[in-house]
Amino acid sequence: MGACCMKLCRLLCLALCLPFRLMETVGLCGVYKRLFPWLAYSVTFSYNDKMHTVKRELFRNVATFARSDGTLRLLEVGCGSGANFRFYPQGCTVTCTDPNPHFRRYLKWSMDANAHLTYGEFLVVPGEDMRGVEDGSVDVVVCTLVLCSVDSVQLVLREARRVLRTGGALYFLEHVVSDPSSWTYFFQHVFAPLWYYLGDGCTVTRATWTDLEAAGFAELHLKHIEAPEVSLMIRPHIMGYSVK
Repeated sequence: MGACCMKLCRLLCLALCLPFRLMETVGLCGVYKRLFPWLAYSVTFSYNDKMHTVKRELFRNVATFARSDGTLRLLEVGCGSGANFRFYPQGCTVTCTDPNPHFRRYLKWSMDANAHLTYGEFLVVPGEDMRGVEDGSVDVVVCTLVLCSVDSVQLVLREARRVLRTGGALYFLEHVVSDPSSWTYFFQHVFAPLWYYLGDGCTVTRATWTDLEAAGFAELHLKHIEAPEVSLMIRPHIMGYSVK
């Protein structure tokens, strides 16, 4: 009975998404891609406030992956507006990638506000194909709230392993699908189509931890958490890091 109810509600939600599908078909979604960076930048402050303690815990040992000369080269996949910069250690060099070039203005504001870091080039590339980054050239790769919206989680993780040096680490903080017995799971599957369009491709029903487990890293340190005070749709999170 529950499964039938969920399917029926999802069909109603799909009907509500028809205008978005039409916009996508005629190419009007490009307008939203210009607007989305502003929305993401605005939400960043609220999310960071709620997740401050979680992010502090996540990035607490990033500096341990610095090289013997003390340098630390960090690559952020899907950097958005630079919400993570404040949590990175003093003096590390950050290279940013994002497929949406319209984040550039907001990224510059975050860079100016975080002068304790050195910044490399902003690469407008998808996480699945970072061919502009050399093999084994970075010490740390960061993905936060990114793997929910990429076309292929597996390809992004493969690229992360490629660009990391041996002994380097991939840090992640991602919202994931909830337990099937929960109301969150029900709402995630019902409203997933609408959330996808409003979130610029964000998918709330991914079990991303299974991709991390299969990605071939030497070590995986992963924890499931319930994010405090965020939307019910994205409350279940995973956090941690994988070592190459």
